[in-house]
Amino acid sequence: MGVPATVVFTDLHGSTAVFEALGNALATETITKITAWIAQQCEAANGRVVKTLGDGVLALFPDGESAVKAVVELQRVHFKRIVRGPRDTSMPIRIGLASGDVELVAGDCYGDAVNVAARLCDLCGPNQIWADAASLLHVSEAQGVSFRILGPINIRGRAEPCTVYQIEWREEEASDFLTMQGELDQILVPGESDVLGREVELSWHDQTKRFKSFELPVHIGRVRNVEFMVNDPRVSRTHARLEWRNGSVVLVDVSSYGSWIRFSGANGADVLLRREECVLHGEGELALGASFADTSVPTVHFKVI
Repeated sequence: MGVPATVVFTDLHGSTAVFEALGNALATETITKITAWIAQQCEAANGRVVKTLGDGVLALFPDGESAVKAVVELQRVHFKRIVRGPRDTSMPIRIGLASGDVELVAGDCYGDAVNVAARLCDLCGPNQIWADAASLLHVSEAQGVSFRILGPINIRGRAEPCTVYQIEWREEEASDFLTMQGELDQILVPGESDVLGREVELSWHDQTKRFKSFELPVHIGRVRNVEFMVNDPRVSRTHARLEWRNGSVVLVDVSSYGSWIRFSGANGADVLLRREECVLHGEGELALGASFADTSVPTVHFKVI
């Protein structure tokens, strides 16, 4: 019989580069110390470490609340450690969370939640935490912690897409933390698949534009002075804004009638935004001012490159 749990997968991003910089022996020692520290932190936060995976850790928590609290603290503490440490050993953490019944067999665990948490860990970027909806079901946002919907994401091996959230964990109120965040933007963010080369592409009719991450924010709207104009009466003068935030492209709806997002491969599951925001990933479509049910709605194709 399965045991209900929240599964946490962690992974150290950039470990391959550390092996190149330090050599096998020193890199192995460095990574082992960090994974051992992560395991200790999980156990101290009421988690059960199932196993370590080279540069990762698999742990189980009794509920989503304790898991979220633990991984937020992990990111915050590790963030400060790597900012103060040498650049050639900087390895930000990626974390995936999922809740469900798991089977415990011979010191290992199995189940859909295990597969989902592992996949979300693979998909998210450095310094990010991705969680499925089930793991946040009974968890409230706290000061400095918020949940940003990413929308439905296909998980390999699952028939249905998984609704995923990004857990924002940065304590923006703390001035010393902001100073370190500025340092991290210079040290770590370019390592996120080279952010200076990250782009978002927008297409509508015969108009296609690409915007680099450092060019954001840009605005989508009906008037000529916005960066991407969609000339349709259902589109607000300034309808939406694209921002670069924590390594992600965020769509912020500022319109009168809302925006709908459809991610490619999401089996028709749409995300409705009314004065809300959502992280864009992969590619898909934006319906501006009306839902996709209206076949004449102005539809902008987007691609995060």
